Amino acid sequence: MVNDLRELMRDASSHPPQDRGDVEALLGAGRRRVRVRRAGIVGGTALAAGAITLASLSWFNPSPADLAAAGVPEVAGPSIRLTDARPAVEGQDYRELTSYTNDDLDADNGQYFDGVTDDGLVLFRDGPRRDQLFPRFALMDPATGEKDWLPQLDVGQAQLWAVELGEDRLVLLSPDDGRTTNGASDDPLVHVFDRDSRRWSTTSWSSLPGRGWGDRLPTMGPDGRLYVLVPATQGQIPEGGWPMGPDGEADDANADGDTFDLWSVSPTDPTDVRDEGLRVGAIGFSGDGSLVYTGSANGAAGRVHVRDLASGEETSFDPRLGERCNLLGFDAEGERIALTQYCGTYEDGVRDDRIQVVTTEGDPVVTIQDNGVDGGQLIAGGDYLSLVAYGRATGGTYVYDFEDGRLLRLSEGHSAWAVGSGPTPGDQFLWNEPAGGLDSMFGRSGAETHLGEIIR
Repeated sequence: MVNDLRELMRDASSHPPQDRGDVEALLGAGRRRVRVRRAGIVGGTALAAGAITLASLSWFNPSPADLAAAGVPEVAGPSIRLTDARPAVEGQDYRELTSYTNDDLDADNGQYFDGVTDDGLVLFRDGPRRDQLFPRFALMDPATGEKDWLPQLDVGQAQLWAVELGEDRLVLLSPDDGRTTNGASDDPLVHVFDRDSRRWSTTSWSSLPGRGWGDRLPTMGPDGRLYVLVPATQGQIPEGGWPMGPDGEADDANADGDTFDLWSVSPTDPTDVRDEGLRVGAIGFSGDGSLVYTGSANGAAGRVHVRDLASGEETSFDPRLGERCNLLGFDAEGERIALTQYCGTYEDGVRDDRIQVVTTEGDPVVTIQDNGVDGGQLIAGGDYLSLVAYGRATGGTYVYDFEDGRLLRLSEGHSAWAVGSGPTPGDQFLWNEPAGGLDSMFGRSGAETHLGEIIR
């Protein structure tokens, strides 16, 4: 028994965490290429640890992909390529508030930024390792690096995601490890830290339907409720399997999407469970507090719906996505909606990846289209869009300024490790870049996480 426990702890100590976007894509369509490893064993439905193979042959070609020569179709409406970006200038376009470097995440677990509180403190996670069985958390002043270590959170080896970092409370999400319910599953547990009393509490909901495959994490709504997607229908693999793409991988463009029944729960009351009576795909919330959702996800998105939570009034529109596009990522902030899509692989392994931005009224804003574009996230109240790219010539983190129509390149590489994620207030945002030495996957063994702030 003791030897088994030691072996489990040894395995878990080398598993850095994954971010919200990555777990959704990997458990869904599996199209993302960030390397992901879990923080521990959380039950039979846990995602297996391991590396994600680079899909595009253009990784070995240092030149930017030629979409036209590969036969990639043009998008409707305004569009921009990664090669149109200019380097971001620190002190002019953004200011760096703090950073943290993990040099070798192949060898051991590390420390991570899990978001920033509304009053400007970094939620700092010290991951479990050989001489530390469980994760610990601190609130860190980004200006001084001073850390206020929080009381131990009893989560064992479960993976955690921050869903709300307020001035009064911190709300973290983990899969159910079975200690408080009837067995390990992907059903959610919520851990709330009251910053005044400095106490943790954990809530689960026995009347909430099971999440089954669990390929979408719950989302905190503007009303303080946690919105949970309960699987309803799942897109099926066609008879005979997916066709093989030019890159040697199965090409699942134009897949049927998945749908979910929408429920909401109180983060602190185990009896407060509500069926919202909606069948949805991906969800988000606009700046005025409206629920924004698609007809399906992990496939054709269908229509986009905007629903007033207070009155129940709803409008919908056709976002005019490409005919072969799968919706892999979805975000809403302010008056804009960002839809991250995979739309097929063409000659020489060139991918048609898109982040399409529309208004909540359905008007097109811009589409960023290129080979290896991913992770579209609206920041700074929806006035900017952050994204990552994985091509050898164009890889890195970018920020698009909607007002000026500028695409800014923050870095010339994006770490294979997902180590900086979570809510950020105001104009702040997180990104990472490679650090450490080379590893066997032609990448770097570590990651440097940055916390920046947009300069308007």
